[in-house]
Amino acid sequence: MQYSVAVRTLCEFTARAGDLDLRFTPAPTGAEGVAGHGKVVARRGPDYESEIALFGQYDSLLVRGRADGYDAAANQLEEIKTYRGELGSVRENHRALHWAQACVYGHLMCQARGLSNLRIALVYFNIVTEEETVLTRDYDAATLQAFYETQCACFMAWAESEQAHRQARDDALAQLQFPMGQFRAGQRELAVAVYRSAREGRCLLAQASTGIGKTLGTLFPLLKAAPDTGIDKVFFLAAKNAGKALAHHALAQINDAPVSPRLRVLDLQAREKVCEYPDRACHGESCPLAQGFYDRLPAARAAALSAQRMDSEALRAVALEHRVCPYYLSQELARWADVVVGDYNYYYDANAMLHAYTQANQWRVAVLVDEAHNLVDRARQMYTGKLSQRALKLARQAAPKALRRSLDGLARSWSTLNRKQAEHYQVYESVPAGVQAALQKAIATIGDHMGQTPLPQNDPLLQFYFEALQFMRLAEQFGSHAMFDVTQDPPGRRDTLSSTLCVRNVVPAPYLAARYAGAHVSVLFSATLNPQQYYRDTLGLPANTGWIEVAAPFKSDQLAVRVVGNVSTRYRDRGASLTPIVELIAAQYARQPGNYLSFFSSFDYLEQVCALLAQRYPDIPLWKQVPGMDEAGRTAFLGRFTETGSGVGFAVLGGAFSEAVDLPGKRLIGAFIATLGLPQFNPVTEQMRVAMDKLYGANVGYDYTYLYPGLQKVVQAAGRVIRGEDDTGSVYLIDDRYRRGKVRALLPSWWRIQ
Repeated sequence: MQYSVAVRTLCEFTARAGDLDLRFTPAPTGAEGVAGHGKVVARRGPDYESEIALFGQYDSLLVRGRADGYDAAANQLEEIKTYRGELGSVRENHRALHWAQACVYGHLMCQARGLSNLRIALVYFNIVTEEETVLTRDYDAATLQAFYETQCACFMAWAESEQAHRQARDDALAQLQFPMGQFRAGQRELAVAVYRSAREGRCLLAQASTGIGKTLGTLFPLLKAAPDTGIDKVFFLAAKNAGKALAHHALAQINDAPVSPRLRVLDLQAREKVCEYPDRACHGESCPLAQGFYDRLPAARAAALSAQRMDSEALRAVALEHRVCPYYLSQELARWADVVVGDYNYYYDANAMLHAYTQANQWRVAVLVDEAHNLVDRARQMYTGKLSQRALKLARQAAPKALRRSLDGLARSWSTLNRKQAEHYQVYESVPAGVQAALQKAIATIGDHMGQTPLPQNDPLLQFYFEALQFMRLAEQFGSHAMFDVTQDPPGRRDTLSSTLCVRNVVPAPYLAARYAGAHVSVLFSATLNPQQYYRDTLGLPANTGWIEVAAPFKSDQLAVRVVGNVSTRYRDRGASLTPIVELIAAQYARQPGNYLSFFSSFDYLEQVCALLAQRYPDIPLWKQVPGMDEAGRTAFLGRFTETGSGVGFAVLGGAFSEAVDLPGKRLIGAFIATLGLPQFNPVTEQMRVAMDKLYGANVGYDYTYLYPGLQKVVQAAGRVIRGEDDTGSVYLIDDRYRRGKVRALLPSWWRIQ
């Protein structure tokens, strides 16, 4: 069996040494890097070759990659690197890595073309000044071959162990039987659809009810298909920790099979959760775990992978034993894991690590998106950029004198926009050219400064720079999928008027398309993907994306769904709704004592109902969600739902307790949902509705902006009641709008509505 490795991966494995150094220096974006490469190539002669595919063999190791350029007349192979600021900001350990890559490409070029010698050039291109700095070294073919073989020999022991692991993994997966013995009702249907999608290499949108075991029902068939389809890695992406926990449980069941595939399962955690020295900067002069990181990485990496278990606790133990940073150890291990479990942003956001690794290493990946209905809002957040004028003022105060001129120019353009705006909130056709030009100038000036003088992580100027970069990237990609709006701060004196600029993503589709294209197969699954066209449109799924709706495993008599149509929960009617809701909850509790959840549209509404219920029925145990509840508070809230307990928990619809919460059996026997879950009516949401109307047709905007997202939350919340095949319970839908046919059509078909 042949093991294939990219030149970049090979050199990153063999040629990195010294400290981990993440002091920020401005780097080009991916698009800027591509453009910079193009400008360098355009300056070369007509016979200049670019993007030359090369490969070489060393024993069973196949090394592959694309050299940036070759000038046959000068016999010069070029490795092009783009940068911002001063060339001195490109650190020596990075340059060593660049030379290593260039020399490996040099050997592959000599081998491919039969060259006896070669000039190798590192071309550093400043994307701001468009200045080239060319560093050259002359080599004979024998020297390049010796360097190449040294790198390959260093990598071979690792490659052989990786090859053995992959072969054993795939052999075991080929024999893998479903861990639970028998599939649940609907679970086999889901698994077959996922397996076929993996074999065909296309996306799948899967709506499957709670209770059929969606997590295991999607992971098992993807892993089963891996040997025949050449899938290198599976990325399981979740919006919440509960989804990740279910994935780890399912993968543990698969690894416990009689013939275990010994999957390497990596749990990616946010930096703030695992950082050992949050008060230190990420470089060797500040953090002891960054000092000598790359020197100690090989031993730490080997220890982590041999242990197989790579959750946060296990990785922390390995990292501290080898004195390396646990967060960046986990990022390194993503290269070698079989399954990576993490948040959506690791694959879908603009700087997604897993997507970047996939592209650089040409992996064939399978992507599973848990509770995929959440991806619409999450992707909107990923591709929305805001700039506060107050942040600009703080940045100016922190800036050295040399930078203030460009920041003052931006402030003047911004203030001119403020004075012209008549309303507190206003949407514009595009970002005003004057503001955009001034912002671009400020970004370039700050970037040039940081190329010489890196800023500390908590510097207001650095924070503003990051926000400005995100805003500018989105402004440059502005289109009908987005809108630009300005929100003025609370009124003050005219000459101190300030505002917030926002490039607001309305439809994430254009940004997500490349992520689907980068995966062999993507499966997006949830209990609430109805109507499917809404998700196809907003998530930008390919035209050939499959669809499956798995019938619920429950019977209609398991869940009594009652519409309370004589109550309005609209904002103007809330005062009148308090007493009917309280009497309804009390009457149901008296008929059938047990644990209930009551959902409301806001904390204020929740508090009013809870207070009145406590006043009138003090014997009913009550507990409630509060704003900003931490993990300990959430655990305590859920801990009240016991098999033998009783009482009513109050929560906000769409919050932490309305989805991804498992309270089977008697732990929860009913829910009261006093809202349609519609997003708040405000100028921003209304303008999003207008944008949706323009994109998808008149009157569609209301459904896409309000109705579908609202009812999705309702169905998710109701889904907390029936979790197992033998569960029974009741749900009260409180609002007169639940009588409407259009609303009823969005509720699960198996519900028997009374």
